[in-house]
Amino acid sequence: MWDPRYLKRIDFRTVPIVLALMIISIMVIISTTSVVHGVQDEIVLSSMVKNQLRAFGLGILVYLFLICFDYRKLREWTWFFYLGIIVLLVGLYFAPPIHNVRRWYRFSFLPFDIQPSEYAKLVVVITLSWFLEKKMHLVHTWKTFLEASLVVFFPFVLILKQPDLGTALILGPIALVIFYFGGVKRGIIKGLMVVAALLFGFILLVFLGIVSHDEMRPFFTKFIKEYQYERLNPNTYHQKAGQTAIALGRVFGSGFCKSEFTGHNWLPYAYTDSIFPAFTEEFGLVGAFFLLALFFGLIYFSFQVTAVARDHFGRLLASGIAVYLAMHVIINIGMMCGFLPITGVPLVLVSYGGSSVLSTMIALGLLQSIYARRFAFS
Repeated sequence: MWDPRYLKRIDFRTVPIVLALMIISIMVIISTTSVVHGVQDEIVLSSMVKNQLRAFGLGILVYLFLICFDYRKLREWTWFFYLGIIVLLVGLYFAPPIHNVRRWYRFSFLPFDIQPSEYAKLVVVITLSWFLEKKMHLVHTWKTFLEASLVVFFPFVLILKQPDLGTALILGPIALVIFYFGGVKRGIIKGLMVVAALLFGFILLVFLGIVSHDEMRPFFTKFIKEYQYERLNPNTYHQKAGQTAIALGRVFGSGFCKSEFTGHNWLPYAYTDSIFPAFTEEFGLVGAFFLLALFFGLIYFSFQVTAVARDHFGRLLASGIAVYLAMHVIINIGMMCGFLPITGVPLVLVSYGGSSVLSTMIALGLLQSIYARRFAFS
């Protein structure tokens, strides 16, 4: 069940990528939250930097533990994890709100707030993988598809009500890819892809200015609320600020801790949602390409685990985790570049947030556990 010898069999190509992303995260959080004073420009680290370092430390320990842990044992605990996350999501509605929303549990003995929705995405991946493996011989039936959809539906609704649209929407692509690898009827997959493509296409047309946001308002506000439709507004201050910070970075950027726009706090949420434009302003187009190359490598190697997994459960689990990583990168950078609505999706391993860091390190640890056991037969 737990064997440290598997530490020697991991995919070592991903280790420097993970460490590089952590270093970038700390650099940007230092730049956007710390104070520089004195004749020698001494940097006084903020509490956010220290909290992120603690989260990375805890994440690395969990990552190493999960590499040694046999991922196949997750089958025995799947429903416990699923019911536990549902209880935590429901419990948020009885907990005190933080920042006027119900997304976090705050405990004085922890260095960061607990955000159940971050772990819910990973739990859905595990539960769907287990369920579709169990139903392998009945996976082509409508009954199996509807039952698998219910696995996604309950956390989706609870997260959407927080409200946390971005996190809820990530569950869709995750489910779609696991359905595909799980063998769900191809007609169903094609139908879901058409719906997803139409929705994504409409959003893209709005944000590219081809379809007028204001002209479509009377039609859509007949069946959704005004504030919900306003999320599709491509002309918010946050949208424009993100694009401005990226543009100001030019080719080589302004330099570490030398940004003008972000440095004057004109970029909202510079160390969380907007960390990509904050980084790009300081390190420019060159830095942005370097960061994108790191993410490409991490996601590419994650999908490779899907190809080498020794069992169906591992293959489904790896595919779900790979999409989990990819969607965070695509949505976060897309919304900061003005192609998607801002929905509060963090940039994995870079954005500030203990729950995001820990859930990502759990996911990467499980991937390494699958990879390390690719030649195991017992």
